[in-house]
Amino acid sequence: MPQGVNLAGSFTLPGSSHSVNRMGYGAMQLAGRDGNKMVWGPPRDVEAAIAVLREAVASGVNHIDTADFYGPHVTNQIIRKALFPYPGDLVIVTKVGALRGEDGSWIPGFSREELTAAVHDNLRNLGLDVLDVVNLRSMFSVQQPAEGSIEAPLTVLAELQQKGVIRHIGVSNVTPAQIAEARRIVPIVCVQNHYNLAHRADDALIADLARDGIAWVPFFPLGGFSPLQSGTLSEAASRLHATPMQVALAWLLQRSPNILVIPGTSSLEHLRENLKAATLQIPAKVLADLDAVSTQDAAVPIARHE
Repeated sequence: MPQGVNLAGSFTLPGSSHSVNRMGYGAMQLAGRDGNKMVWGPPRDVEAAIAVLREAVASGVNHIDTADFYGPHVTNQIIRKALFPYPGDLVIVTKVGALRGEDGSWIPGFSREELTAAVHDNLRNLGLDVLDVVNLRSMFSVQQPAEGSIEAPLTVLAELQQKGVIRHIGVSNVTPAQIAEARRIVPIVCVQNHYNLAHRADDALIADLARDGIAWVPFFPLGGFSPLQSGTLSEAASRLHATPMQVALAWLLQRSPNILVIPGTSSLEHLRENLKAATLQIPAKVLADLDAVSTQDAAVPIARHE
C-alpha cells in the first residue's frame, strides 16, 4: 500500500480536536444497485470495496463520509469490516434524517423515534460507542434545499449529543435560513450541500461559513450520477496533463480553505486518480477560466483564499 501523506493540507473542525486532511472519501458508491434502486444492496465485489477503503486510509485519508441509509446499512458494515479497529485519527461523518422505501425511494425520517433509531443503527453497524459527526439531512426536498424548520429534528440530535453518543453536529441539503436556525440551537461544525464547478448556487454561503471556520463539504463534487462535462474543464485538464475530474477536485480545494472534498469511488484506479488531485496546482489564468464555467450565480464574485 502507498505511504500516508498529508492530502491538500488539513482543517480542524470548529470546537473540536478533529483535524482532517482536506481530501477525504465518500462511501456512497460502495453500495450496490438493484435495477432502478440506486445505492441499494451490496456491491458486486465486497473485497474490492474493502481494498478501496484500506488504500484510501493508507494513503492519508482520515475523513470518511457515510450514512446508514446507504444500502441501507451496507456501506457502514463494509467500513467496519475494512477498517475496524479504526485508526486513532480517522473521523467518520455520517448522516441521519432520511430513510429508504422498499422501492429504493428516499423518504424523510425526522421523527424523534426515527432519528434516535438511525443514530443507534450507525453506532451498531460502524461498531462505535460514539459518532464523531452526525449531519442532519434536510428532506423537505430530496433533490435540493427547500425551506422548512429543522428545529425539532435538530433538537433531538442535540439531546443525543448531551447523552454522549454524538460528538459534533452538522447539517446537509440546507438553505441559509436553516443554517442560521441550526446555529441558534447547537454549534454546527460542517455544512454539506450539492456544490461543484458547474453547480455554484452557494458561492456566497461558502465565504460566510469560512469566516466562522465552519467546514463546507460539497456532495456530488464530480457531478454525482451525472458526471461533470465542460469543454473548458476538458481544455484545462489537457493543459495541466490531468484528467477533468482531477481538475474539478483541485478547483474545489483551491476555491476556499474550509472546503473538504469527499469524492467517492469503488475503483482503486479512480481512487488513486482522485488522490493525485490534492497535489495539482491550477494557475490563476486557468482558475479564472474555470470560475466562468457556471453562470448560475454570476452576480456573486468568487472570493479566493490562496
